[in-house]
Amino acid sequence: MRMEIWADVVCGWAHIGKRRLEKALASWEGEPVEVVWRPYQIDPSAPAQAVPMAEMLRDPMADEALRACSPGLSPVDNRARVAEVAAAEGLGAQWGSGWRVSTLEAHRLIALAYAKGGAESQQRVVERVLRAHFVEVRDISDPAFLTDLATEMGLAGEFGDADSGAELTRESLLIGKAKGVRTSPTIVVGDLALEGAQSPETIREFLEDASRRPPRRLPDEVRRLRWAESLLDQRDPLGALTLLRPLMAEHGGDRGVRMLAARAYFTSAQLNRARTALESLVAESPDDSYARHLLGRTLQRQGRQDEAASHLTLAAVMTPDYAV
Repeated sequence: MRMEIWADVVCGWAHIGKRRLEKALASWEGEPVEVVWRPYQIDPSAPAQAVPMAEMLRDPMADEALRACSPGLSPVDNRARVAEVAAAEGLGAQWGSGWRVSTLEAHRLIALAYAKGGAESQQRVVERVLRAHFVEVRDISDPAFLTDLATEMGLAGEFGDADSGAELTRESLLIGKAKGVRTSPTIVVGDLALEGAQSPETIREFLEDASRRPPRRLPDEVRRLRWAESLLDQRDPLGALTLLRPLMAEHGGDRGVRMLAARAYFTSAQLNRARTALESLVAESPDDSYARHLLGRTLQRQGRQDEAASHLTLAAVMTPDYAV
């Protein structure tokens, strides 16, 4: 059974959740569980250069955002509460983050650890990064720290190449969003998800439930297409196009792939690309009212009113709802 943990390494509940998960798995008697960590960012706008947490807490905008994460508590009170929970889980009395950092490079190293060494290697990297951030109060975006850790784990060559694992990390962030991951940590097994740092008992119950529900086996290209559709529904057309890129290279003739790409082009205002894709689709299937309607709207946005009118009229004849 594969368990995916979608979490950010600057999320205190992710550190707490890791300990609780370890306790749950220690007494788990079901089928073996492979734990794989996937990236999530709770603060995607964090600067490339780390900022001391104390400085961030003086920022009114940051204060407002942190209060939204912990209704009824000030950021200081919330940090104290989480630290108490962490201490109770054996993570240390002096536990707490000291830096606001970008976690992209840490996530890249974690992804590379799994790609090269598997789940066990990845677990060691995750543990080291979490300990560095919360216990040692280090800047985990520091290239020196990450390079030393990569060297220790036998990943110096891979991590030293800035492009290695970068696309994988970006795609994983988008896949998490497409799957509906909205908090750190989120445990996903098959089609089931469990949000938050739940108790060991709750995690074991979740595993028991998941073991009784085998995941649906879908071809990789079908899953990727569905993820791209989800991102488009969430008004992230550029993310959808990122996930579509491999499908467009390998299945560029598939009508479903081409239509989804055309929709993403239209939504992201890449109107020339949208028009080219839609003209091809309409030429192949003149009775496709949706493709014709979208082509008409694309031409409208380009100021080509006369050309748009004929397509919009035909689309409305075939599908009256388009006349509205």
